[in-house]
Amino acid sequence: MASESGKLWGGRFVGAVDPVMEKFNSSIAYDRALWEVDVQGSKAYSRGLQKAGLLTREEMDQILHALDKVAEEWAQGTFKVNPSDEDIHTANERRLKELIGETAGKLHTGRSRNDQVVTDLRLWMRQDCSRLSALLWELIRTMVDRAEAVYTPAKGSAHSLEPLDSEVRGWAIVQGYPDSVHASGGPDLLPLALSHAVALTRDSERLLEVQKRINVLPLGSGAIAGNPLGVDRELLQAELNFGAITLNSMDATSERDFVAEFLFWASLCMTHLSRMAEDLILYGTKEFSFVQLSDAYSTGSSLMPQKKNPDSLELIRSKAGRVFGRCAGLLMTLKGLPSTYNKDLQEDKEAVFEVSDTMSAVLQVATGVISTLQIHRENMARALSPDMLATDLAYYLVRKGMPFRQAHEASGRAVFLAETKGVALNQLSLKELQTISPLFSGDVSRVWDYGHSVEQYTTLGGTARSSVDWQIGQMPVLWLTLKNTSDSPKYPGLP
Repeated sequence: MASESGKLWGGRFVGAVDPVMEKFNSSIAYDRALWEVDVQGSKAYSRGLQKAGLLTREEMDQILHALDKVAEEWAQGTFKVNPSDEDIHTANERRLKELIGETAGKLHTGRSRNDQVVTDLRLWMRQDCSRLSALLWELIRTMVDRAEAVYTPAKGSAHSLEPLDSEVRGWAIVQGYPDSVHASGGPDLLPLALSHAVALTRDSERLLEVQKRINVLPLGSGAIAGNPLGVDRELLQAELNFGAITLNSMDATSERDFVAEFLFWASLCMTHLSRMAEDLILYGTKEFSFVQLSDAYSTGSSLMPQKKNPDSLELIRSKAGRVFGRCAGLLMTLKGLPSTYNKDLQEDKEAVFEVSDTMSAVLQVATGVISTLQIHRENMARALSPDMLATDLAYYLVRKGMPFRQAHEASGRAVFLAETKGVALNQLSLKELQTISPLFSGDVSRVWDYGHSVEQYTTLGGTARSSVDWQIGQMPVLWLTLKNTSDSPKYPGLP
């Protein structure tokens, strides 16, 4: 099976490997994470060898029992890694030989580490996608639940220009800041939260698509040309519950599209989470005080006692850069490789494991942040200003029959007039507004109602409560659709 040096490839070599090269070549420090799926793949392959007549039933049973022992040692933390174990495959096969002798050497018949490692990685990533999907949906659910909990039906008019008191507080209207400037139609907090949740829902859909392409069996491809000994790949597919079989053996051992897609998925998801973190950081500053982080997700300053730092959100924002870097790094590794397997591909696993750990931590911390976040609706109300309703003033004229471009100009003139007089836009008298357009009448006062401003956007996807209710209703529909889809072999597992 192995040379005297303990290597799986030692027969052609003379002398010892340079210790520096030994360490440089080794991946056991991190690919030991694959121990469980490596055992799983080897058990399936032994059954394929038995069906092909390359193992007797007794030999297969001996190998299977010994592999169970190897798995037990890993699970209990008693597996001893030797200095000669350059990767998880070497370690497991070496231990297998220690347990059952030369019969262990038959397990690798027709199998290469080229198809073995990519099978292990696909098995591991398939499981991990299900785990990350569950964490992502927990965050989405938490965002929707918290947003709904903040909203309570208003008692009376909670939308006047005066600050909301505790009796009439109902809406949590947040000023809009496109281009970082006060804008028209400040949305209610609920659709603002849903905007982030919807982006994450797309990420969930995208992750399932990545998982579908991960769930393709490469085992049986050998080193480059396939398997010449009649191993049944459809049997291996069924044993390992893969949704499909790779089409070409040269491509199967060398392509890492599924890794690149996973890293890109993580990069895009982190982009959305980073933007959400930035919103919360901004709205949590003293200048805004719209939200307040729980102490459980904040830290203090070593110099300034009064500070409460949003480190959870800042770290979410910074982790995006780490994930982006791993994605870019893998693409640079892949772009210049010749066909078939090259050792450069050993770099894929560290990237996948690190990004998976990062995503897991970020999703859990983000869920904790959202679930404990305090909302200060009275501060949001005080931050509202009449100038944000300038677009509503234009819409008022549109409803009176004025073309929008003329209405836009008329509203702009009203803003200029208010600025010239040093008063708020809503303090212009009806007479002053009528100098701009005779279409203004007494009902213009309705424009200055923030609640009316939010409620006018009744189209699907808008900020009106009816539209928001529709959006919320779509969230479980999306989840159920995805879950039903995941019941097929192409999507093995969704929370």
